[in-house]
Amino acid sequence: MVMGMNPFNNSQQPNLGQVNDATLMALSQQGNPNFSHAALLEQASAQQQMQRMATEKNIEVPKVNFYPSRHANPYKARKQDINQAYKLLAPTKRAFFDPRRLFRHSKYMYNKDTAVCCVDGCNVKQLIQHDNLYARITDEESGRTLWDMYWQNPVTGEPEAFIAREGVTSGRKMRATYCPEHLHLYHLLCRWEDQQDVEDEMKPSRFRDKIKRGVSIVTVPISTVTGVDTGPSHPMITKYESFFAEISADARGSNGISMQHYTNPVTGDNDITTITFDMRMFQKELMEMNQPNPAFQDILNQQAQVLAPAPTIPEAVMEGMQ
Repeated sequence: MVMGMNPFNNSQQPNLGQVNDATLMALSQQGNPNFSHAALLEQASAQQQMQRMATEKNIEVPKVNFYPSRHANPYKARKQDINQAYKLLAPTKRAFFDPRRLFRHSKYMYNKDTAVCCVDGCNVKQLIQHDNLYARITDEESGRTLWDMYWQNPVTGEPEAFIAREGVTSGRKMRATYCPEHLHLYHLLCRWEDQQDVEDEMKPSRFRDKIKRGVSIVTVPISTVTGVDTGPSHPMITKYESFFAEISADARGSNGISMQHYTNPVTGDNDITTITFDMRMFQKELMEMNQPNPAFQDILNQQAQVLAPAPTIPEAVMEGMQ
């Protein structure tokens, strides 16, 4: 049994699992530039495998009809994909006048078992027993599977269910998880937001806001700071090598100086290096330097007690003693 879960679905937009490779290639060339052809193939493959399992094993599985935006503006296309992903990944709520929501404070419909999808109530435990689709869906960049990234304890390596959150990427943790198809969409959503954050950090408005808060920023396009040999260096880069070496040394001893490197996602080279001077941290460190630490203050107090002059005895008291 297959459940349709896409509020954006219409008759003109088929499921990704139903389109051919040529259509997926065309979709990857338009809209969101961060939704690559490989990611589309993984998404389509996940939908096909979930539907196959529903047919063969007679298991109730979701049908997540996520369809990428085809907006001409890449930035707006990614924004639309992010908004659509949030709506598709939002945990299912009970009806507003449901007695369980009013009297038991049970707001969400699937919030009792970490082996149940919080969106559609799919029994993930049954899916894993029949065919672990988490181990079949891989990240096109790292090659790691969803099982490796989200269903294993990072310390012990033991299997551990992924815990969904009320706000998808934020909010309180729930007693629920995501099915393989929803989890892959969650993985793509996190990547899109990270890429958008990197681009937003480079906007002039962000720099102006930082300057207003007392942060000075120097942005220099340089590749040799990372120590990677990328060929002949520009004369200006050679000229400032000693400057960057001194900055790197000072950054290790002060929190007021930080260096950030922005690599090219295609070539892997360092395209931009940002140097930040934080005046607030400089002032804080200066105050800490001027104030003695507790141990040194104790030594000063002890010395003050030793060097204190002895109390003088009045002359009248001395005559009385004689």
